[in-house]
Amino acid sequence: MLRPKLILLVCLLLTFSCKSQKETKEEKAKTIQVETKVAYDFTASTLLKHVKELSSDAYEGRETGTAGAIKAKNYIISEFEKLGVKPLGKTFEQTFPLPKNKNIQQGENILGFIKGSLKSEEYIVISAHYDHEGIKGGKIYNGADDDASGISALIAFAEYFQKYPPKHSVILAAFDAEEKGLIGSYYFVENSIVPKTQLKLNINMDMISRSDKNELYVVGPQYYPQYKSLIKNTKTSGNVSLKIGHKEWTFASDHAGFHKAKIPFIYFGVEDHEDYHKPTDDFENIHPTFYTNVVQTIISFFQIVDTK
Repeated sequence: MLRPKLILLVCLLLTFSCKSQKETKEEKAKTIQVETKVAYDFTASTLLKHVKELSSDAYEGRETGTAGAIKAKNYIISEFEKLGVKPLGKTFEQTFPLPKNKNIQQGENILGFIKGSLKSEEYIVISAHYDHEGIKGGKIYNGADDDASGISALIAFAEYFQKYPPKHSVILAAFDAEEKGLIGSYYFVENSIVPKTQLKLNINMDMISRSDKNELYVVGPQYYPQYKSLIKNTKTSGNVSLKIGHKEWTFASDHAGFHKAKIPFIYFGVEDHEDYHKPTDDFENIHPTFYTNVVQTIISFFQIVDTK
């Protein structure tokens, strides 16, 4: 048993110690808050609004050729027009045929254009796919991460260019029929409106809105080493960890057609998660802070590329 005076002394020491620990924790919390605060080159709330909208049940999973996909196409074009993006061709739509064994006869890429201020004859294609799995077994596959996240980032780029016009010409490509075998992107490359020799780089974004480890992977520098140092010098936002890896994803998304045509690509994406290609890939399951930081990180990479 402790004596009364000793008890009093211990209590005083414990009180002081607890207070000191509390103040230290508060100071650390303030420090962390300051360190992770990010200034975005786009409106973060609008970015999230687009993901929520495009991955809602109203779009019925955005399967190519369905009413939901057409609704998504019209939404994307409307947002492009609001932000001053011009069509690459006579219209935003680039239609393409689908294999005859498919129930749907054609798909539609959406191609926006921003003319470069200094190198207008060199094009950087920034892409994402707007289609997804549609309805299966009566369940809607909303595809929030796959790939409403990439499409919303594409719209964020359009907002960014409204304030900061690019030096190179930029094609904002929302590809269709990615889930049916990368058909839309292959068609774009093989039937390019712009001469292939003028396509400098493809930056592709597919599944960029969630990671338990805050990891964003980059594929491309393994083949095009001139971009390795640019990735390493890219300023990451928040707690995003940018890693070169997963070479096995080379033909997993819309950058594949560019690579096959020997056009350099940089692909940004996260590792598969528990909701990948499931009806649970909903807006509620994305990681909003990580996602907004990822989009800013990709914009930071573009800023470096655009100076080259």
